[in-house]
Amino acid sequence: MAVGMRAGRPSARLRALFWLVGGTALVLLSIAFADRPVSTWSHAVLHRPAFAVAITKLAGFNDLAIAALIVLLAVGVARLVRGPLGAGWRTAGGAAVATMLAALAILGLKYGFGREWPETWTHGNPSWIKDHAYGFLPFHGGEGFESFPSGHTARVTAPFAVLWHRLPRLRALWALPTLIMTAALVAADFHFLGDCIGGAFVGIACAAAVLVYL
Repeated sequence: MAVGMRAGRPSARLRALFWLVGGTALVLLSIAFADRPVSTWSHAVLHRPAFAVAITKLAGFNDLAIAALIVLLAVGVARLVRGPLGAGWRTAGGAAVATMLAALAILGLKYGFGREWPETWTHGNPSWIKDHAYGFLPFHGGEGFESFPSGHTARVTAPFAVLWHRLPRLRALWALPTLIMTAALVAADFHFLGDCIGGAFVGIACAAAVLVYL
């Protein structure tokens, strides 16, 4: 049997490499060709629609962190009362842990990449729309340099990536939240498209780390 293959399927290491290379390529392509024209179009044509802004508020850091913590507490209580947990409880706990892991990972990644935002949000930060500022200033720090990757997308993707693996019959449903959040963030010009792609892959990576133990 060929190295890296088992029962005709790629090994976990090979799949991880595929996701890493594929995700990196998509982000780089978006940075080079899509981010600026899409942001310019969104700003000029869509004018930050109210429905898009409302959708983005569903994935706030505090809200999802609290929701994940409540789920984890419920799983802990169930473990004490019922003993060994079934697949449903383990899946719920895994989704909650993946969400919290994504939220924490994003904090460090935003600081490390130091990307400027599509528009100016705070303290006159340089942006693509206002200044045609477009780039990365690694480890710059500050709210004006936290566009990449998208925390909203990562926090939404992580739990549903766990469900994608654990309940594969509903994969079309589990993909929708990430697609909807990405569309809303781009429509409101809150993030570049590349930010959302990067955030989605962070969420997937966090889910994959959790799934090892489920």
